Amino acid sequence: MMNHPHTASCIEVICGPMFSGKSEELIRRLRRAQIARQRVQIFKPALDDRYAADRIVSHSDLSLSAEVVRTSEDLIRRVEDRTEVVGIDEVQFFDAGIVAVCEKLANMGKRVVVAGLDLDYRGIPFEPVPQLMAIAEYVTKTLAVCTRCGGPASRSQRLVTSEERIVVGATDTYEARCRRCFEAELTSQLRMDLPSES
Repeated sequence: MMNHPHTASCIEVICGPMFSGKSEELIRRLRRAQIARQRVQIFKPALDDRYAADRIVSHSDLSLSAEVVRTSEDLIRRVEDRTEVVGIDEVQFFDAGIVAVCEKLANMGKRVVVAGLDLDYRGIPFEPVPQLMAIAEYVTKTLAVCTRCGGPASRSQRLVTSEERIVVGATDTYEARCRRCFEAELTSQLRMDLPSES
């Protein structure tokens, strides 16, 4: 558990697979900041509407009110000068500009706490989370429980066929799997069909 000064210029990344408690940990940290009477703003991408349109919600039903934004530019325009802590859920759904936005906010003296997937359904690093991990002062990697063997799970196994990198879903669409139980061959054909990333 990390202890922070009342105000801190830093970036914190909470990352891991689906069902590993990322949003729950984000909510815990933001609630503590609110209890400490810090000025907190919370954002979520418009793409994520699984549980509630205007709240970040964990799989265990914890939630906090959030502002819905479509782009990183939209997010930084909405951050108020007096805000001390900025929380961002599902950061992997934002455009690449979110890295510069987080850096700018931290350089302005704000504590920036983000949560997101570090690997996509193919087990490939999920941009922009790797870049955020590299510039962050604190990185917390959470693990789920493998649905096959019960071991520590670091991957999100997609259960539906799709060529899209982003398919928003929950237990009907994904399972947490460990490295050994992760079935890369399920996605190998999809990987061949996807356009190369540059």
